[in-house]
Amino acid sequence: MRNHPYSSERSSAVSLERVVKRYRDLTVLHEVSLKVEQGEFLTLLGPSGCGKTTLLNLIAGFADADQGEIFIDGKPVTTLPPYQRQIGIVFQNYALFPHMTVERNIGYGLRMRRVPAAEIAQRVKDAMALVKLDGLGDRKPRELSGGQQQRVALARALVIRPKVLLLDEPFSALDKGLRGAMQVEIREIQRDLGVTTIFVTHDQGEALSMSDRIAVMNHGVIKQIATPDILYRNPQDPFVASFLGDVNILPGYYHGSDSETLQLRLGAGLMSVPRDRLVGGSHEGRRLDVYVRPEHIRLENLHSASVLSGTVVNHVFQGDHVDLYVDVHIPVAGKQRVMVRAAGLGCLRDWPVGAVAGLAFPDHGVSVFNAPS
Repeated sequence: MRNHPYSSERSSAVSLERVVKRYRDLTVLHEVSLKVEQGEFLTLLGPSGCGKTTLLNLIAGFADADQGEIFIDGKPVTTLPPYQRQIGIVFQNYALFPHMTVERNIGYGLRMRRVPAAEIAQRVKDAMALVKLDGLGDRKPRELSGGQQQRVALARALVIRPKVLLLDEPFSALDKGLRGAMQVEIREIQRDLGVTTIFVTHDQGEALSMSDRIAVMNHGVIKQIATPDILYRNPQDPFVASFLGDVNILPGYYHGSDSETLQLRLGAGLMSVPRDRLVGGSHEGRRLDVYVRPEHIRLENLHSASVLSGTVVNHVFQGDHVDLYVDVHIPVAGKQRVMVRAAGLGCLRDWPVGAVAGLAFPDHGVSVFNAPS
């Protein structure tokens, strides 16, 4: 990391302690606690209405917590107004002033802080260079593309040298190609500056590709916080397992265990998984839900040891892989459709529609949870 005003030793930059937010009789955040390290890029990920934008607004000071405390850089800010919190924010719609030029938009926060004019000019110039807007200072927002407008909003947020940068779904208005390019660009700028960043999105791909850590939220609760790879490979909650990436959920039954392995009956076959793949309490005699990623299932010639068997009913070409859909029959549960993800096009020849195949499940990539009672 370069020597920059944002750079410092890693420590807690933002922390929330048992924060509650209610709107009338509706509680939208339930005693949420969270710590964000200095220089970290943390994503709040979840479906619409899960509370992630409300949480961002509480950190920014645009909403008041009903209970709990919020700290920035170790100092309590729960009752401080937004302009005293040293945060920069990029809104979903960018919120640029249409009557101001690019330079005036970017320098707005500095003027409100009564920074000397000469310093404003230099800092605006540096910020424009940082986000690749050289030569566009005299234009109005309506004369810019969507990506350029986003750069203006980002420069305006960064030029004040915030302690924390907040990004509220900033890519939602961009087309797919530009969205991917801007994700890379913003992440590179964030790493270069080392500014602590909290990013709100409902897009799993954005979260997985951009984040140091992800906090997955649902119904006003943080279900799990971890690095993208741990969340994907080792989810600790059924919602996390199903929300992050594609997953098959199959009904299994406890069959036995030893000190290291859990045996499950899945259809007519048995599968063994490491005990640490089971999340939850007592499981003996209970039905268990088996969560398995489609890329971790392998089709094979049907034989007596096959855990499940089924018929291929559809292929979906996805460019770098093919998704095959296989109908299997599981006693009690009935017909289940399983997605199998295969690299390359050989599977189209090996497993045409109508083919009968066995399904093999490696123990990695499988998570087991107690089924809802």
